[in-house]
Amino acid sequence: MVKVEDAVVARWETQGSRFEVLVDPEAVQAIKDGKEVNVAGKLAMDHVFKDAKKGDKISEEHLEKIFHTRSIPDIAKQIILKGEVQVTTDQRHKLLEAKHRQIVAEIARNAMNPQTGAPHPPARIEAAMVEAKVHIDPFRSVDLQVQEVIQKLRPLLPIRLDTARVRIRLRAQDYPKVIGEIKGLGRLSDEQWMPDGAWSGVLEIPAGVQTELYEKLNARTKGAAETTLVK
Repeated sequence: MVKVEDAVVARWETQGSRFEVLVDPEAVQAIKDGKEVNVAGKLAMDHVFKDAKKGDKISEEHLEKIFHTRSIPDIAKQIILKGEVQVTTDQRHKLLEAKHRQIVAEIARNAMNPQTGAPHPPARIEAAMVEAKVHIDPFRSVDLQVQEVIQKLRPLLPIRLDTARVRIRLRAQDYPKVIGEIKGLGRLSDEQWMPDGAWSGVLEIPAGVQTELYEKLNARTKGAAETTLVK
């Protein structure tokens, strides 16, 4: 369970009653995103309250009348999905910082400069977000906000979400060193062993991962790997 001091209040009002639970703020976003969450492990207390600050609990009979169950995790999930989240200024600041970092990382990984085919560094993306006065919502999904942020950045940066296809050629002795990492970066196709013993394949990756790919290949093969962008 999360500590009470680290929890946020999820609140829902219906049929003249108010229902509150104390829950891990990170779990709130995961639940709203439709992810599988062990709600019981994310509650600070195994109770539903009229007023969490005062500790006024709601009877099981009333809970069953409204929610048709006495399961606190199931009720808490309904409250989170249907209600709103109350956070302190400090909690909101921490949540905003975390969501901001996630959005910047997602854009840096998946977007590119269509004029050069190169990814935008995170620092450039962050600077453009400041200039564009981008507003981040700590309780909306990263995927939804990424699209909106990119729309606001386009007047300032040549940017688009894209993928890159890179033809990679490895010496036979380098293949075992890097194939696992290559597969972990994207989708591999057109694999073949060449007459000279070298391995070749086409890796499709998020546009922003190109730099990471090249750095890993150079480090593992001591610069012997060959790469070519495939149109």
